[in-house]
This record gives sequence, C-alpha cells and structure tokens, in this order.
Amino acid sequence: MRSFADWLNYSFKDVLFHSRVMLGRRHFRIKVLQGLYAYFQGGEPQMENAEKQLLQSINKLKELYFIQLSFFLEVIDFYIRRMEESKHKYYPTDEELNPVAKFINNRIIAKLRENKDLTSSIRKYKISWTEEQDSIRKVYQRIRDCKDHRDYLYSGENSFKEDHEFAARMMKKYILHSPELQFFCEERSIYWVDDFEVTASFALKTIRLLTEEFPVTTPLLSLFVKDKEEDPKDEHKFIIELFRQTIIHSDEFEKRIEGRLKNWELDRIALTDIILIKMALAEFLFFPTIPVKVTLNEYIELSKHFSTVKSKLFINGILDKLVSDLKEEDRIHKSGRGLIN
Repeated sequence: MRSFADWLNYSFKDVLFHSRVMLGRRHFRIKVLQGLYAYFQGGEPQMENAEKQLLQSINKLKELYFIQLSFFLEVIDFYIRRMEESKHKYYPTDEELNPVAKFINNRIIAKLRENKDLTSSIRKYKISWTEEQDSIRKVYQRIRDCKDHRDYLYSGENSFKEDHEFAARMMKKYILHSPELQFFCEERSIYWVDDFEVTASFALKTIRLLTEEFPVTTPLLSLFVKDKEEDPKDEHKFIIELFRQTIIHSDEFEKRIEGRLKNWELDRIALTDIILIKMALAEFLFFPTIPVKVTLNEYIELSKHFSTVKSKLFINGILDKLVSDLKEEDRIHKSGRGLIN
C-alpha cells in the first residue's frame, strides 16, 4: 500500500502535470504544504532549518528542468559524433557516407541549442555529461533504431510542424522516460526523486510551446508565465510568509478549528486536512492582496488532490464557517487591484 508521504508526492506530480504554468501560486502552495507536512510530522524542528529546506527544494526544480533539456541536446551531439565517425570507417556504406541530417537540423533542436537562457543555465549549474557517455549512447541507440526515427528521416516532408511533432515525441518517449536520465538525477540530488515527473512535464511543454518566432534571447521559462508583471521577489515573499505565518499562528488556528468541530476531536482529523485549513487561515489574515474567494477556491481545489472526498467536504464546510467568524470579528482586510473580500 502506498504510504501517505508517497501519496502526497504522487498528488503533487498529478496536479502539476495538468497545469499550464511554470511554478505559479498553486504550485508554491503545494510545496509549502509538503514543507509544513514534513515540519509538523517531524517533531517540529527549528523553523529556520525547515524554511531553508523548503526554499532549496523549490530552487532545485529549476536546475532539474534545465538538466532534462540539456540531456536531450547531449543525445543529439552524440548522434552527430556517431554520424561523423561512420563516414570515416574503412568500409562505410552509402548511407553512412551520405547520411540524412534531418534530425540534427531539426528546427526545434536548433531553437534549444541557440537559446541563451538554456546555454547560460547549463554553465550556471555546471551540467556536464562527460562521465555519462554510456548512458547517452543507450538513449541514442533507442532513438536511432525506433520506427519513428526512420519514418521521420524518409518522410519526404520538411516542415516546422513535422520537426515540432517529432522532437516532442522523442522528448517524451526516449528522453524523459529514460531510466538513465532518471538515475542520474536521483543520484545528483535527494530532492529530485519525487520532482522528476514535475519538471519533466514542463520540459515537454517547453518543446510543445516553442514557435518559429520564439527569440533566442528570451528565457525558456517565459513560455509558462501568465502575468508579465510577475516578480520573483514577490513569489519568494509569498512562499516564506505563508510558511512562517502558518507555523507561528498554528496554535491559534487549531483553537479556531476546534471551535468549529462538531463531535470531532482535532487529533482524529488527518494532518494534511489541518494543514490545508491553517494555510487558508494564514492567507485570509495575512495576505491582503489575495481575495477570500481565491483562497477558498485554491484550498478546496487542493483538497480534491490531497484529501478524500469526505475531507474535501469537511474542509469546505470548516473554511466557510471560519470565514464567517473572521468577518464578524473584522479580522479580514483585503485591498488592491479592485478586489476585495
């Protein structure tokens, strides 16, 4: 049977896989939920240490994303080297002397290779495949021998659309499902055991969202940004404040929750349900620019993935009552961008 911690990680992947935005507010809420679960489950260590672990786990996601894209380019580089080596064999075949270079000239591959963001990130994170050539070779052989590859090389077509579709298929089937890449990532960081599928979904979407007009100077992650006014500093503040306020006011929040329970003891409620309610309370009270309705909708939506059907109804009901209590006490004050309660 899957442990609760495994289920939490699985749900995280499931939520993110179906999202269209690279680490937006909902994703940050999920990471905070995971961090708080570890904090409360682990006997409440120093909040500063738990906070550091939370931020590190989020920052490592971006590195993992660039590693997955870099791996794809390294496989293509291996492909190119093998193509050149074959030309210099003692008895090369006609096909080896005159190889079809369609794959290495794929327009999507070119977009990735020329992208300044990817190039600088590979340097920044010191991503190197020098010691992984055996793994690269195995993936190369799978691609070289697959029917998709042969069909693509000899289709007689030469269009951006075909390049686009083929690159996406290769990324999904042979790169992101490569056990060699997964093993490499798991060995490199403990954070990536559960995050691999999360960033894999975004790496694949990067391929799918690239267009012929996409500038080489534009960061790849901009493909996933909804709001051009998004500020990384604001997102960092949101994560830290949500994490801290939920912990600092944990006892107060528990009393409020207990005051709204009927025929239930707090220790009979799943820890995840309690944390979700506490996080929502923190947003009601300490995040003036987030509307109450947005907070309600977000945590009810998260409860669908991280709780049972009964828990979802329970959380919905408790939050409605707590919002009414806080409004009666005049504790909720919202402002900004035309929203209010």
